[in-house]
Amino acid sequence: MDLNQRALALWHRIAGPPRDIAVTIVLLWAAYMISGALLGHTGAENNSALVFVLAVVLISVLTNRYFFGIMASLVGGFCVNYFFMYPYSQFSLSVTGYPVAMLSMIIISIIVCALTTRAKLMAEEAVKREQDAKALYELNQRANKEKAALQLEAARESIRGNILRSVSHDLRTPLTAISGAIAVLMESSDTSPKNMALLADIKDDADAMITMVENILSVTRIQDGTMPLKKRDEMLEEVAGDAVMATHRRFPDANVSLELSEDILYLPMDPMLVKQVIVNLLENAIRHSGDTQTITLRLLRQEDWAVVEVRDHGRGLDPDLIELIQAGQQLPAEASGDSSRGMGIGLSVCQSIVKAHGGFFEAGNAPEGGAVFRFGLPMEEKDNG
Repeated sequence: MDLNQRALALWHRIAGPPRDIAVTIVLLWAAYMISGALLGHTGAENNSALVFVLAVVLISVLTNRYFFGIMASLVGGFCVNYFFMYPYSQFSLSVTGYPVAMLSMIIISIIVCALTTRAKLMAEEAVKREQDAKALYELNQRANKEKAALQLEAARESIRGNILRSVSHDLRTPLTAISGAIAVLMESSDTSPKNMALLADIKDDADAMITMVENILSVTRIQDGTMPLKKRDEMLEEVAGDAVMATHRRFPDANVSLELSEDILYLPMDPMLVKQVIVNLLENAIRHSGDTQTITLRLLRQEDWAVVEVRDHGRGLDPDLIELIQAGQQLPAEASGDSSRGMGIGLSVCQSIVKAHGGFFEAGNAPEGGAVFRFGLPMEEKDNG
């Protein structure tokens, strides 16, 4: 069995034309030998024409295209006339009926060759169509599985977003009430210095949680498209000034310097969301850098971009975090600048808002130390589709 398989594999490795020539020669030789044997037993009456027609059929099946079958028909007609019809070993068309018989045999052989080759080609085409249909079915099955997986993931994301929004809404009201109540208690003259410090810590934590809740709401709304941008032409200087004032109210002991551009930066934006980006970056610098006194907010124009840069002189950013930001990947919520609070949600909000505006968001460490966050907004409206 192994020997037969090896011989078959070797036979299929032979190039097409040499193999077809060998098949044609072998089958014509076999037809000649069989016709010779029949002539020796039957005398003048022999079936050599039928034997050569059978050889033409086999040649048409085993070779490629029409050429070898047609050539075998012509050679077979000659052999029948020359070797197996009286006068033997002579090619003669003078005997009555020979021309018609020879022409009929050649025509029949050619027709049989054509039909056989056509049937073989149709069978090959049917096999090819079956293979294509099978491949298309498998591709369709994979596409359906991928589509189902995407739909499932989208459903999970929708559920996750709905849960986050629901929880955020439920948390925002009591947190705001807690922060307001603590502010009232801190204004009371009856509060001892020790309790005042505790109340200040509680208020800081409550305000931080309020900011986190607002960030969660913003990032989920932007990601699922339920927060459309309300763009209008606005001066970036005014938005940045409002962000600095809001940050100063939250962190009165921090020192944030604002450096304005020589050009007036007047561009289309959603001012509330851009302000949220700047506030998030300033708060991250205050909370995570370890430096609250040398934080700089700088505005500048670079070609067709209005660029906002927040710089501190603290401990800097982890290289892995910088790599994620530069790659534009979604940041994990636990991404942190220190061991106490994560900055991942705030930075994810910044990335989403800036991306929705068609801008860019970058981060790195300054050579002289400290972290640098930069984002740019297009000075003119761009088509994000």
